[in-house]
Amino acid sequence: MNNISNKPRLTRAASFMAGSVAILLLAACGGGAGADAVSNSNAEAGNGSGPIKVWALDGQSAENAAIQKIVDDFTKTSGITVKMQFIPADSFQKTVETSAPEDLPDVLEVDGPVIANFAYNKRIAPLSQFLAADTIKNQTEAIKGQNTVGKDLYAVGMMNSGLAMWGNKKQLDAAGVTMPTKVQDAWTAKEFGEVLAKLAKTDPDGKPFGMGEANGLTSEYGIYAFAPIVWSAGTGILKDGKATGSLDSPQAVDATSTFASWRKYTDPDTNGTAFQSGKVALNWMGNWLYPAYKKALGDDLVVGPLPDFGQGAKTGSGTIAWSIGGYTKNGAAAGKLLDYLMSDKVVAQYTAANGAPPATKSALKASALYGKGGPLAFLASQLESACPTEDKLSKECVAVSRPITPGYPIITAEFGKALGAIWGGADASTSLQGAARAIDRNFSDNDNFR
Repeated sequence: MNNISNKPRLTRAASFMAGSVAILLLAACGGGAGADAVSNSNAEAGNGSGPIKVWALDGQSAENAAIQKIVDDFTKTSGITVKMQFIPADSFQKTVETSAPEDLPDVLEVDGPVIANFAYNKRIAPLSQFLAADTIKNQTEAIKGQNTVGKDLYAVGMMNSGLAMWGNKKQLDAAGVTMPTKVQDAWTAKEFGEVLAKLAKTDPDGKPFGMGEANGLTSEYGIYAFAPIVWSAGTGILKDGKATGSLDSPQAVDATSTFASWRKYTDPDTNGTAFQSGKVALNWMGNWLYPAYKKALGDDLVVGPLPDFGQGAKTGSGTIAWSIGGYTKNGAAAGKLLDYLMSDKVVAQYTAANGAPPATKSALKASALYGKGGPLAFLASQLESACPTEDKLSKECVAVSRPITPGYPIITAEFGKALGAIWGGADASTSLQGAARAIDRNFSDNDNFR
């Protein structure tokens, strides 16, 4: 398992999510209850002996081999036969969305932002009747926030993700800049602008900042990485099911305008190596690049919070999780597999290999990377201070999941479009108002997903 990287699985999730907005929107027009009342389940327990069918993302060969080994070990210990099917990333989401719900497998991987949509369309089932209570209790609050729709848990996660500001201590010291290492000490947005100006004076091309621009602000990465800007400003993307008055609020306009003002200090980082190569002193990025950063910078690597736009520094969280098919006839056996996947031994092995934060409380606490005294304990502290959803924002909480709604596909599309325009110089108020209107119009066309 030593060759697994969690980055491909995360970026695959972003790419197929962004590419399937139209399909998801069409699917959302079907019947079913709204996001707050989708617990009526068609899943059946069966006799608990299987066999069960599993759909997983087709990733790197080492990653696939690791998942297959975990499942094979499960079969040896449980006696339950598992038929694994690895589906390529570029067709995985379409395969799930275009399959009739009753034709989906017993267990499948699901990207966090579409869990509410899949629950709404009965593609996945509530888990509490099939999983051990201790399995659910051991999930971190951050990952439960992503995986809960209404009052029901629809997925469980082996791993999570989070954002941070990464710094090159040698370059920061040369400019007289000290990186904050605690959320409560985060640079304010104004202070961060001043830091960039200071660093620019010692940077050869005056661009000391990286933020993954090449990943695409209009892609799924855009909302994952930069929704924390508006959350930190004290506003959600939605409030009471509407974007107007929230996404286009004065706080959001001011925060995104400030963010865009940093473009003059930003290296486009077209090949994704600006930070590792020393071209930039600061980089806004997720946990998945820690191995590359540590290898390149060694003891000069420092990590801290994103800027505080007025209501506390925030981070996005969430990633791929595991669900049970909405029409399974083998729910009890499927639940046993998920219990096994969420066990300390499996989660610890998997996340130790791919570098992701464990999504179970016990494995997170015991992690050499994220546990107390570990090099990434700061990221764990952010995830442990989970809001965990944008309707529960406060100045004190840090980790926030992307909006939990069946209408998420239009949200990510319109947020990304507005963010890209603002970054390119468009008026923030006009751009956010247009996005908010488009989101609300889509929700209205879908009867607000009731």
